[in-house]
Amino acid sequence: MDDRASRAVALGTWQTVLAELDSDGVAWVTLNRPEKRNAMNPRLNEEMGEVLDAIEASSEARVLVLTGAGTSFSAGMDLKEYFRDVDAGGPAARTRSRRDANAWQYRRLRTFPKATIAMVNGWCFGGAFTPLVACDLAIADEAAVFGLSEVNWGIPPGSVVSRALAEVVPFRDALYYIMTGQTFTGRRAAELRLVNEAVPAGQLRARTLELARQLARLSPEVLCAAKTGFKRASTMEWEAAEEYLYAKLDQAVASDPEASRERGMHEFLDAKSFRPGLGTYSRD
Repeated sequence: MDDRASRAVALGTWQTVLAELDSDGVAWVTLNRPEKRNAMNPRLNEEMGEVLDAIEASSEARVLVLTGAGTSFSAGMDLKEYFRDVDAGGPAARTRSRRDANAWQYRRLRTFPKATIAMVNGWCFGGAFTPLVACDLAIADEAAVFGLSEVNWGIPPGSVVSRALAEVVPFRDALYYIMTGQTFTGRRAAELRLVNEAVPAGQLRARTLELARQLARLSPEVLCAAKTGFKRASTMEWEAAEEYLYAKLDQAVASDPEASRERGMHEFLDAKSFRPGLGTYSRD
């Protein structure tokens, strides 16, 4: 492990999630139920909302990395606690449980104002596909095991898992894995574009940290506008996207406390200290 990444402070105390902020401004969020392969239960879903609140409120946190404790990213939803126990509570309990899960796994994480990276370190099944896709970027262990096993135990993929898959994986490939329940590796996940890269397990944290540091060096305001603009505009008609993206650009320039646009142009045009295609302006 990189020594700089190991110097981290806790962002709070939770039962099912670890959240630490390192000296580079990277918030490491670890699903912490290793004895259950980090299967997500109602408590974890509730606590993840609190963790995201803490990271969003932290002026020092610039990038969020989501991973899992032990040998798994997440085995999906906890079949006993999320399904059987919640079902026993009746329709109201089921509605609340689903709302709490979707609140962070997709709605909140997908539109989180800071850059997000999923670091997939092992098993990634079922419901775990939703936060995986909701993160902006993803790096996986090339030997990680992915799967949509729902058809094997009698349900279609729940929540918005299928919608999340359709966001990044080609149509035929998505249906193949949804309908067969067959597993695939991190290397295959990269081929499917479910993740950006797949690397050997021993390089996973270092590569993720390298990417996180790269993002942490950029203007948070500009980075947020760039990723939000892309996600919103991707479902718009061209004319609507044109109007929205220009408005987003103007908003980012006006609200950026670092005046990144002016500083970047000055360093490129006047100081000639960098070239935008080959690096970034100095934020010091």
